[in-house]
Amino acid sequence: MRTIMNTLLIASYLVAALGCSKDKESAPTNGLPAQLTIAADISTDGTGLVKFKASAKNATAYFFEFGNGITQADEDGELEHTYSTTGNNLYVVTVKASNSAGELTKSTQIRVNVASNEPGLVWSDEFNSNGAPDPSKWDYNIGTGDNGWGNQELQYYTNRAENVVVNNGVLRITAKKENYNGSAYTSARLLSKGKFTMKYGRVEVSAKMPEGVGTWPAIWMLGANIDQVSWPACGEIDIMEHLGRDQNNIYGTFHYPGRFGGNADGGTRRIENASTQFHTYSMEWRADKIQLFVDGLLIHSLNNSAAVPFNHDFFFILNVAMGGNFSGPVDPAFTSSSLEIDYIRVYE
Repeated sequence: MRTIMNTLLIASYLVAALGCSKDKESAPTNGLPAQLTIAADISTDGTGLVKFKASAKNATAYFFEFGNGITQADEDGELEHTYSTTGNNLYVVTVKASNSAGELTKSTQIRVNVASNEPGLVWSDEFNSNGAPDPSKWDYNIGTGDNGWGNQELQYYTNRAENVVVNNGVLRITAKKENYNGSAYTSARLLSKGKFTMKYGRVEVSAKMPEGVGTWPAIWMLGANIDQVSWPACGEIDIMEHLGRDQNNIYGTFHYPGRFGGNADGGTRRIENASTQFHTYSMEWRADKIQLFVDGLLIHSLNNSAAVPFNHDFFFILNVAMGGNFSGPVDPAFTSSSLEIDYIRVYE
């Protein structure tokens, strides 16, 4: 009798266990997906590679829309995607987490840089690392210089984050109205002197101008032999200058012995939205000619020869000056504004 009872008891346990197992396997997902999160590990090497990880409670599948017309489904929410459009671009990535009960959707913005793969790229800064500019590429001028850097300018140049910083793929040089070391304004002036120089080739810079009467941003170059022969014997190439009092007029200028200061060799080109949109400022530099452009439109051209000092190495300067003998008085209502640079690229 005890044996029969034990056998029946064991059988009942087995039935109960099998019933529980069956119920667990066939049980529907417990509710809709919830608490969807999206993480993006964005490569900074210019390859455009992004590693995504989406996670949601109750989700059994994920569907990614990468913001560039490409989509992909994935079961565990972890995948990689490589963006291919050259430049520093903003994308809206949308993820749908789903199960048999329904789905949950969430979007996030990412900024991805893809370096140019054009032949002949010899040097660039895509400004993709947040913080101070790359110290292997840029140094600073600090202070007021001699006679306001030779132009009676009003700013004090610093290397503070308040005046120069890289954020979200853009270099920002900010001029501010503030009392600082005896000056009424601060700003920043970066230079590649001692770090990078070039002779002949093509330069492209994507930039957006500051606003405000009295601002004087510039993307320009000086001869690397300036310490030996001084200015203007070293030569100066102003790829771009802009004056807040002359909005949307872009200056391109050459300075050299006999043609410098108020007698410089230059021209202008009027554009639209100089301070609200990025434009491309470029230079084509050959042994026989130098041409300056904005958005592919010629600003000015110089016939190059041994008679002018544009056949040796030059370094870059990026800055925003305030006031001075070219920019003129500063609007008393000015508080701050920034020169924004998306990238600078040099080709052979």
